[in-house]
Amino acid sequence: MSLSLGRDQYGPEVHVERSVEIVADFAELAQPWRREIVAHCYRMLGSAADAEDAAQETFLRAWRGFDRFEGRSSPRTWLHQIATNVCLRQLEQRARRVLPAGLGDPEPDWRRRARPADAGTPWIAPFPVDPAEVAATRQQVRLAFVAALHHLPVRQRAALLLRDVAQLSADEVAAALDTTTVAVNGALLRARDRMARLSPDPDELSEPDDPATRARLRRYVEAFENADVGALTAVLREDVTLEMPPHATWFAGRGAVLGFLGAHVLREPGRFTVLEVRPGANGQPTLAMYAGAEAHALQVLDLDAGGIRRIHIFLQPELFPIFGQPVSLGAGRDLPG
Repeated sequence: MSLSLGRDQYGPEVHVERSVEIVADFAELAQPWRREIVAHCYRMLGSAADAEDAAQETFLRAWRGFDRFEGRSSPRTWLHQIATNVCLRQLEQRARRVLPAGLGDPEPDWRRRARPADAGTPWIAPFPVDPAEVAATRQQVRLAFVAALHHLPVRQRAALLLRDVAQLSADEVAAALDTTTVAVNGALLRARDRMARLSPDPDELSEPDDPATRARLRRYVEAFENADVGALTAVLREDVTLEMPPHATWFAGRGAVLGFLGAHVLREPGRFTVLEVRPGANGQPTLAMYAGAEAHALQVLDLDAGGIRRIHIFLQPELFPIFGQPVSLGAGRDLPG
């Protein structure tokens, strides 16, 4: 890239050198915030792929406007403001992303097979988190938190993320959203009230590397691979939920979840190979599930001191490469049949 520097007064060599300096200046200013901007776009849009596209558009717009950046705000604030408006423009044309629980009530009869959602249902998708950033951002990218965000009107969502996650001032949020500080504060009150009712209490969630969590995760994997529904009972909370995009059907309660898994999924030992994915999705324990040697589903789990409280099984093998997982384990490995 290069910027127009006006009339050619100094010759092409000077202009090339100055253009290189500008590119270097922009990279030094913007690059440290790239992962944070991608995460912000993910919270706004609910899709890792869409977040990457929005971040790319953000930095392109920032580059084009770099000659007008006067430093009245910090580079971080400036980039968040651009990214938010890129996302708002995208969201104008799109339906709200959901998880199955956002489509209706849980299925009361676990004996029934799962029902696919309508074609084209926009799903909230898992998001790869840089392990270096997990400690600071884990609670703010968990699937349950992102799903709760997507129950908010888009401008409330933007106000909440800019103020409470990005920690911009109310005046900076108002400038980003082209509104008043009074309007921002009103939107924040409504958004915080709804999030308090919809999102999980972060103090109740276990850390993925906690020894008790690790032990419970190993028992879960062994039970899944061995089709041992009884062993699963010991690691699931009484109020556990099971969601399986792209199915609309979901289940609530240990009895219903175990009933469905036992009747329709865990029918024979050795049917699945389950491998841990590290780093995981959304700062949560994540498992790659293979049927035979072929990619079958990505599981993202929520755990707390009482056990596994949410099971998200994304029956979307196309997600595997995003998390560095092969779509086939290939020949040469002694796999269960």
